[in-house]
Amino acid sequence: MIKVSHLRKEFDLSRQQQKELNTADKKALAVNDISFECHPGKVYSLLGPNGAGKTTTLRMLSTILTPSAGSIEIAGIDAVKYPQEARKKIGFLTGSTGLYARLTPIEIIDYFADLYQVPTKAREERKKYLFQLLNMEDFLQKRIGKLSTGMKQKVSICRTMIHNPDVVIFDEPTSGLDVITAENIIKLIRDCKEQGKTVIFSSHIMSEVDLLCDDLAIIHKGSLKYQGSMTDFRQHMEASNLTEEFIRIVQR
Repeated sequence: MIKVSHLRKEFDLSRQQQKELNTADKKALAVNDISFECHPGKVYSLLGPNGAGKTTTLRMLSTILTPSAGSIEIAGIDAVKYPQEARKKIGFLTGSTGLYARLTPIEIIDYFADLYQVPTKAREERKKYLFQLLNMEDFLQKRIGKLSTGMKQKVSICRTMIHNPDVVIFDEPTSGLDVITAENIIKLIRDCKEQGKTVIFSSHIMSEVDLLCDDLAIIHKGSLKYQGSMTDFRQHMEASNLTEEFIRIVQR
């Protein structure tokens, strides 16, 4: 479970940034007083246009960024006070792979398994499951620098999931991917849900949101503009489709 209460994030502005933004303010408010809960066995979608504060929020949940104020509870752990303990419960996948080009997939995945102190038997079982799910057997011994974008994303998925986290955060994971690789990620998200994991899913592709999500929130200019179940969202929307309804909410 994820429980977020009154989350806030400010960034210091350099003089150059103040000039570019035409402001005398020394700080920029990226996230302002956000609260929500995500429950096990459900997919929670956090939506927002570029610059809305969505990725900043996800990075705070994953303990990459420290909040300026507010609290985050990850699987019963205070993630602000004990980020290292919370991190053991989290898998965080983005559209950016950030993999070392000279290593092989096996070397990278084993490195992260060591980092998370995954026991040998559990590691081998987990690797077998992920390699079969993502159809990776043909390139496990190739250097990362020789792999396609889709192959690299599959390695990133394994890196994210090797420790079998209770909470999984997907930040636009299918961005720029081919249809087959994107479908593998969709299947993984469904598997996570069936396994009772807490899943946060962020995407600009509304068909994926419609397909996967149980609950959603829409963030714009750092604040929540909508929060509720996907069922209620569909039943009460005023526009003719999900994309138009999303646009209507952020522009009102």
